[in-house]
Amino acid sequence: MPVFCAAYGCNNRRSIDTRSHGITFHKFPSDKGLRRQWEVAIRREGFVVTESSKLCSEHFKPDDFDRTGQIVRLRDGATPSVFNFPCHLQRPVVTRNTKTSRKAEESLPARLSEALARVESLEREKQNAKTRERRAKKTVKSLLEDLKEKNLINEELNERLGFHSGKNKLIIQP
Repeated sequence: MPVFCAAYGCNNRRSIDTRSHGITFHKFPSDKGLRRQWEVAIRREGFVVTESSKLCSEHFKPDDFDRTGQIVRLRDGATPSVFNFPCHLQRPVVTRNTKTSRKAEESLPARLSEALARVESLEREKQNAKTRERRAKKTVKSLLEDLKEKNLINEELNERLGFHSGKNKLIIQP
């Protein structure tokens, strides 16, 4: 007896071709509650489930399957959720726009521009600090050279300066 998929508009039939494409067919569950969920999901008015009623694997999400063994099985509680219904059977997807989500979406560009302005400001501060440091080093070097030329600095003072700067004999070499 041929096996057809019971889903609305699905033309899959158990055959060598469908098997080679990995399409499997699954009986409706015996649990009445779960069976009712399947019946509602396929949206066929007046449809009565029989022993031969089956749904193909194309109407289930990949994570609904247990493929650990040789036989592909549906996980407990899996319900069909992938269908290609015509417009009159489709349920409109309603997105909820709460005040909080709208405010969050509106504030994102503002927060981004504030963050970018802050980054730019910090980059300028960093560049200015580097420039000040270079000037200070140049001034110190110039002063030490003047002291050396006037013989006002000796080896002992040079070592002390090196000790305080964390580097020995950084600038002046006797």
